Amino acid sequence: MSNDLPSVFQPLQPEDPREVGGYRVFARLGAGGMGRVYLSYTPGGRPVALKVVRAEFAEDGEFRRRFAQEVANAQRIHGLYTAQVIDAGPDAGAPWLVTAYVPGPSLQQVIREHGALPPRTVLLLIGGIAEALQAIHSVQVVHRDLKPANVLVASDGPRVIDFGIARAADATALTGTGYRIGSPAFMSPEQAQGGPVTAATDVFALGALAAYAAGGAPPFGEGPDTAVLYRVVHEEPDLAAVPAGLRELMASCLAKDPAQRPTPAEVIEAARSHPAVGGQLRFAEDWLPVQVNTEITRRSDLPRTPPTPLPAPPATPPMPTVPATAPAIGAPPAAAPQYPAPQSHRPTAPYPAAPYPTVPAGAVPPPVGVFGPPQPAGAPTAPVAPGPQPGRPAPGEPVRRGVSWRTLLVVAAATAVVGTAVGVALTSGDDDGGTGGGTPTVQAGGTRTAGQATAGGSQDSAAPTAAQGAKGGSTGKPAGGYTAVYTDQVLSSPDYSYVFDLTAGKVVSSSTSPAWVLEPSYGHFNWSSGSDAFLTTESHLTPAECAAGVEQQPVADVKYDALPVGGLFCLRNRENGGIVVVRTVEQGSTSNARAKVSISYFRRNG
Repeated sequence: MSNDLPSVFQPLQPEDPREVGGYRVFARLGAGGMGRVYLSYTPGGRPVALKVVRAEFAEDGEFRRRFAQEVANAQRIHGLYTAQVIDAGPDAGAPWLVTAYVPGPSLQQVIREHGALPPRTVLLLIGGIAEALQAIHSVQVVHRDLKPANVLVASDGPRVIDFGIARAADATALTGTGYRIGSPAFMSPEQAQGGPVTAATDVFALGALAAYAAGGAPPFGEGPDTAVLYRVVHEEPDLAAVPAGLRELMASCLAKDPAQRPTPAEVIEAARSHPAVGGQLRFAEDWLPVQVNTEITRRSDLPRTPPTPLPAPPATPPMPTVPATAPAIGAPPAAAPQYPAPQSHRPTAPYPAAPYPTVPAGAVPPPVGVFGPPQPAGAPTAPVAPGPQPGRPAPGEPVRRGVSWRTLLVVAAATAVVGTAVGVALTSGDDDGGTGGGTPTVQAGGTRTAGQATAGGSQDSAAPTAAQGAKGGSTGKPAGGYTAVYTDQVLSSPDYSYVFDLTAGKVVSSSTSPAWVLEPSYGHFNWSSGSDAFLTTESHLTPAECAAGVEQQPVADVKYDALPVGGLFCLRNRENGGIVVVRTVEQGSTSNARAKVSISYFRRNG
C-alpha cells in the first residue's frame, strides 16, 4: 500500500509517538474522551489498535490504580463479540492498551452516514452485543459506557470495545471536576442519578443503542444534557421510529426499574425467536447493507509501512538589518545579506501603538476592518506638517547629490511598517476591477462584509456576506489575502465522540480523524497540532486580525469559561495559512464536552 493513506488511516503528526511499549506506530485511527488510538502490528504481523491514555488521566494516581485493575479484568474476557485485550502498559508514563484491530466502522458512524438499519440487521446486532455483555459480566465487569461509538461493525458481527475502562475513569478526581464517563442518551436512570451500577445498567444501554440503530435517533431525544437526562429518568422512551415488531423487546430493556429488565441471555433468546431472523442468529455475508460492507473493505486495506510524518513548518527568517552606513553610489555591490539561523516564526515587535500607522505618500493604506474604520471614498489625506520633511531639503538649503544614510534608514523603516500592514491586510475588489466589496469580518452576531463607502461618506452596514460556502451558495470572492470558503456554518457536537472537520465545515465522528480538526473536550477545545490559535475579547475578528494575533499573542488553550455566547477565537493552519474563525453559539459543557459553534473558513490566496 502506498503512503497515500485513506482517510481512516491518518498520517502521524510530529507530536505522535513512533513506538509505544515495543509496538511500532503506523497511523492514527481516531481519538476519544480517554486518549488517542493508533494502528500497530504484533511481531507476528497481526494488526492491533493501540490506545494511549490522555495526560489528564495519566497524572491521576487513582486512575492508574483502577486502570491496572480493570485491564487485568478485561484480559480475562474472551467473548467472540468483544475486541480482545492483548497487552497493556498501566505503569508507563502514558498508560496504554492494545486490543485486536477490528476492520469496521463504529455503529455511530454507520447510523450517521447511512441512517437506520433494517430489522434483521438490528436483531443480529442485539444478539451479538448481548453475547458480548454475557462475556463481560462473567468476570464481574460492567461496561458502564455502552454506546454506538463503542460498538464496531465487522463483517462477521459486532465487537464491543472499551469495556471496564470507564470504571477506572469514574474513580478519578477528574470526574468530580467536569469529567463524566458515559453518554446521557445511553445512560440508565440509576447511573444518571448516581445510583448502583449493575449488569442491568448495560442492558438498558443496549436497549437505547438498539432503538437508535432501528429508528435512527436516540429514544430519549437530543439536546442539552440536563434535558436528556431528565427524560431518561422521568419519561418513557420515544419508539415511534422503531419498527413495530422490535418495540416490545426494546421497551423491556428500557424499563426504569433495573429488576424489570431482561438478562442478556433472555435478550438473545428474544432476538433469536423473532420471525425476521428465521429462528437463527447467523452473520452471513448479507447481514449488513452493501454500503457498510464497502466501508469495511476500505478499512481492511491496511498500511504496511509507517507513513512519513508531517514536517514542521519552516520558521520565517527575520529581515536583514540595514547597515549603519549606506554604500556610496558607484561602489561595487556588497555581498548578499546573510540571514541568521531562524529562531522563531513569531515577530517580537508589538502591535502599532497608534490605531492608524503612518504610511509614506503613495503607499497602499491599510484596508477597512484591520486597523480602524473605513474611510469615505475621496476623503482628503492628513495634511503634511510644515517644516523640513525627510528626504526633502529645507527652504534655502542646497540640494545634495547622492543618498544620505538617514534617508535610507527612514525609507527602510517605513517599508517595514507598510510591509507588515499590507502583509496581514485584507483588500477586495469587484470582478470589474472596481473597489467595491469589502473585508469579511466575523462579529459576535455573525459574519458580514463591510460595505463600500459612498462618495458622500456613508457606508452600507448591511452589505451581503462575502460567501455562502457550505450553506449552499457560491464560495466568496477573493478578499486580497483570503477567500471565504464558507461562513457562519453552525455546528453542534453532542459529546466528545464528535469533532468539527474544519476543512469541510461539518460534524464528524472522532474515529474519522479529519486532517484539520477542532475537538470539543472537557472544559476546553483541542485542535490539530499544525495550527496556532488566538483568543480575542473583541466583538469582531477578521482573518487578518487573526493572523496578526497568532503572531503577537498566540494561546495554547481555549477554555469554555473564556468563551461566553458570542465569544470569538481563531485558528491558523501552519501548512497552508488558512484561517478559521470560531464564534460560540452555546457555551461548551464541562460535563460531556458538548459544544455548539459557528465557524467561518477563509483560504489564504496564493
